[in-house]
Amino acid sequence: MIEVTRTDAGDPLGFDVRVEDGHGASSHAVTMSRAQHARLAERHPPEAVVEAVFRFLLDREPKESILGRFDVSIVSRYFPEFEEKIGGYLD
Repeated sequence: MIEVTRTDAGDPLGFDVRVEDGHGASSHAVTMSRAQHARLAERHPPEAVVEAVFRFLLDREPKESILGRFDVSIVSRYFPEFEEKIGGYLD
């Protein structure tokens, strides 16, 4: 289960994300600029985009390996295919 709660409506947008599975839970503080939201998937609510980011990440690493605090812009540094693939996690 991925639970996304918006914590800041400014720019960047801020979110608390909780990821639970059969082995426990992890918490993450995530930011995303409004410009990045528009570039990635402006027709989807920001919370849905952040959830998709976590689904993308969880397909590639365990929740314990996901940084506790990060901006969505760094994901493509670790996973160059991120921006190309993120749409598949939204539709």
